[in-house]
This record gives sequence, structure tokens and C-alpha cells, in this order.
Amino acid sequence: MSIGFIGLGNLGSAIAKRLTDMGEEIKVYNRTKSKVEHLGYKIVDNPKKLVEQCDVIFMCLFESNAVENILSMENGLLSAPLEGKTIIDLTTNHFEQVLTFHQRINEKGGEYLESPIFGSVAPALQGLVTIVTSGKKETYEECKPLLEKIGKEIFYLKEEGQASKMKLINNLCLGSFMATLAECTALGEACDIEKSKLLEILGVGGGQSLVLKAKTQKLIEEDFSAHFSNNAIYKDLHTLQALAYSLNQPLYTAAVPKELFAKMKKDGKGDEDFCSIYQLFKD
Repeated sequence: MSIGFIGLGNLGSAIAKRLTDMGEEIKVYNRTKSKVEHLGYKIVDNPKKLVEQCDVIFMCLFESNAVENILSMENGLLSAPLEGKTIIDLTTNHFEQVLTFHQRINEKGGEYLESPIFGSVAPALQGLVTIVTSGKKETYEECKPLLEKIGKEIFYLKEEGQASKMKLINNLCLGSFMATLAECTALGEACDIEKSKLLEILGVGGGQSLVLKAKTQKLIEEDFSAHFSNNAIYKDLHTLQALAYSLNQPLYTAAVPKELFAKMKKDGKGDEDFCSIYQLFKD
């Protein structure tokens, strides 16, 4: 099975590396070639050439408009014959736009799996992320062994769009937890409790979570290099509110974290890791 990869940002690069570590050879397309030349992959000129040379194409992009561009650009994916091809989209997509991706790829004879990733760079490098997939069951079953090379927990939700909705719901937990942990950290420091000890105690107390495990050292060192950015969580929480609006469903706990991450973006810190929200409370 020949594999192509589109989107070598922080998360995409980690997943591509995991695939190669598991023995897969991949070819890649990235909008800016110079950003990926050092990675050592064979680079193709456009998405059309990539899909012509590969059976399975992974996409890991920032949001649905970027996916739309890859599909519809000159020499995009939809300009190539897609019979016998599978597109595995790891992007956190808009819950409505993703439905059009299913339709348009299927109409061209291809298979499309919306498969958003739950996790960031460190677990991706180890194959420990969670993947939730929606699409045709037979396509999912065929691709599951490949998904298991990059993910520890794999879930299937049959209805198109459900995987994208589940990712948004998950990121409400993620963003809310991070905001609360950041505020707890700043409050503890104001009480003259040593930060490392504070986080150790939270880690076995009420703050015990995958979020805290992943971010403890970054908070201690105030290392805000991005694994999952403020821009990304803000985008997801904004889309989550649109989902709730479409369902006439009030969201009580989502609004404040969303606006806190909006403040980080406004302050020019959108590209920092989302744990950098700690700075708002510390300041």
C-alpha cells in the first residue's frame, strides 16, 4: 500500500514520522516545500500527482477551508481519478463542511474517512493518540490496521459528521481543563506554593488528568512552544458554539474558555501552546 501525506505542521510531522517508524514509506505534498525538505521524504509538486502515485492519502490540516483548498485547487485531489483511492482526513473539520467532503470524494469514486486525531505531538510520535472515524464501515475496516499504527484507541461512529462533532465535544473538555489548571497554578503561586510541588499535588488530586500529565513540565519551565496552539483550540471552541447553536443547545461552560483563548490570540500569542493561557492568570 503506497501512502501519501498532506499537511506537515506540528501534528502532521509527528504522525508522518510515526508512520515511517512503523515501516511505512510515504510521499508528501506541502504548500511550502522549503518547510519539509529537511524531513527527508519524497516531495511531489501537487495533490493530483500525490493521489496518482498513492493508494491512501492522509491529510492533517489546520481546518476545513484548508481541506477545501487541497480538494479544489488547480491540480487538487478532485482533479485526479479517485477510483480505488482512500482519503483519511485527520483534520479537525467543521461539522457541516465535512459532509461535503464525503459527498464530493465519493462522487469521484474515492473513499473518505473523517478521522480527527485526539492528542498532540508527544503521543503522536509514540502512536498513543486516539482516533475517531466516520465513513463507510468496509473502508474503515480495511484501513483500521493502518490507523492502529498511529493510534492506540480507535473508535468508529457510522454517521457522517459524528467523528467531527465528537472531536469538538472532546475539545470542550480539553480547553476547559487547561484553563482551570492554568488558573489553579497561578493561584497556588500567589499563595507562595512552589509551582512544581503544586502541580505534583494537583496531579494526584482534583487536577488529575491527561491534560495535566502532558502539560506539567511545560508549565514548570514556562515552555510555550506549540504542541497544540491557542489558535487551534480557539478555532475548535468557536466551531463548537456553532454546533450548539445549530442544535438550539445552550453551552454554559464553553463560553469563558473560548474567550480566554481569544484573548491569547488577540495578544499575539495564537501560535503558542495552549498551556500558555497560564500567562493570563499569572499576570
